[in-house]
Amino acid sequence: MRKLKRDDLVLVTTGKERGKQGQIRDVLTSKQRVIIQGLNMVKRHQAQKDERTPAGIIEKEAPIHISNLKLICRACQKPVRVGFRVRSDNVKVRVCRSCGEDVD
Repeated sequence: MRKLKRDDLVLVTTGKERGKQGQIRDVLTSKQRVIIQGLNMVKRHQAQKDERTPAGIIEKEAPIHISNLKLICRACQKPVRVGFRVRSDNVKVRVCRSCGEDVD
């Protein structure tokens, strides 16, 4: 089980986007990075592949390492660390380390 999942609201703790919040759009598990919607924008040169894709300079989101992020708890609305707990019905869930509420 991963500490951060798609559609989680996170806070960036380091780098040029420090202090900004965003929603996770994609998780790259092999590289331990995530892409956050609207944050860490970079410009890339793109060649025209066919008639539908234009050539030029495009802006897109670059991945951020998961160690530079904190999950924002829905219950306490704070950036928190994530823990794990096995519920009584033998389901593993993510837990807010601050307030103890289930994240999932």
